[in-house]
Amino acid sequence: MPHASPWWTPHVHADRRPFLLGRNRIQSALRRFFEERDFIEVDTATLQISPGNEAHLHAFTTEALNHDGSGHPLYLHTSPEFACKKLLAAGEERIACFAHVYRNRERGPLHHPEFTMLEWYRAGESYEALMRDCAEILALAAETTGTTQFIYQGESCDPFATPERLSVAEAFERFAGIDLMASIATNGETDRDRLAQAMTTAGLRVASDDTWADLFSRVLVEKVEPHLGFGRATILDEYPTAEAALARPAARDRRVAERFELYACGVELANAFGELTDAAEQRRRFEMEMTEKARVYGETYPLDEDFLAALAVMPEASGIALGFDRLVMLATGASRIDQVLWAPVAETQP
Repeated sequence: MPHASPWWTPHVHADRRPFLLGRNRIQSALRRFFEERDFIEVDTATLQISPGNEAHLHAFTTEALNHDGSGHPLYLHTSPEFACKKLLAAGEERIACFAHVYRNRERGPLHHPEFTMLEWYRAGESYEALMRDCAEILALAAETTGTTQFIYQGESCDPFATPERLSVAEAFERFAGIDLMASIATNGETDRDRLAQAMTTAGLRVASDDTWADLFSRVLVEKVEPHLGFGRATILDEYPTAEAALARPAARDRRVAERFELYACGVELANAFGELTDAAEQRRRFEMEMTEKARVYGETYPLDEDFLAALAVMPEASGIALGFDRLVMLATGASRIDQVLWAPVAETQP
């Protein structure tokens, strides 16, 4: 079977060009959006001591060489988050960042090894402010491209409608018939067997070696996410603390955290936190994540001690990471992420 024509082939580029011009218009509009709200755009280093410490994120590794030829590992960041939080510790209060980020083992219609993350942070403000930002940004992207509906795989979403706000527990009950909170103790500890029993009763698959996190993710992916962001966007809120390693516990119920994700047309667009600023607790959570990474993948990433030191003096803040390319896809009507990338990463054949 012949290979598809390269992206730089004139007729292929001609087909992609309307999406790419739409991308540029949306990026310009977002820069104005943040500037009007007194945000400072920052630029962060791609090479980091640690690429992030989430168990299921996979980084690209490289090596920095000294003058004598000796070297030490560095990583392409999976998010500019650590650097942005260091800037908050330095005294910045409202910052925004368009960053090229890198994630290994990811390629498909919605995934690319290198993509653009838009992150912004509000010091001293609640994460509900980020929810309002999200609603305004969806409308702005639609206005910029002249569309009235986001459409993906035949499903539509009104970018001008007020997003639905739905807790994870409510979503588990509504879409899977599972009482999620019954498997979480008051101190946040999770009960794997309790959740497994509820899933078995609901007719969902359970394997003997599944952890509570495995089971949670299966319900989320198979039963919850397929229902989110249709008709209007969905803000999926109040993740269990065990599934929010970088977020602070919610004041009303410490079993859940100030974390939400934004969905439109079933597509996850953004991940937001009321930021955790307890350095000791953050270290404990990172170590737990790396223990799980070692169990599942047989590897770990180092902790960024500089980040943990900065976290100890960082102010209370809220922050969010939005997949800029995915937003462009929905606003321009593209069906694959590589259609909205000016120069996609080359595919290598095994």
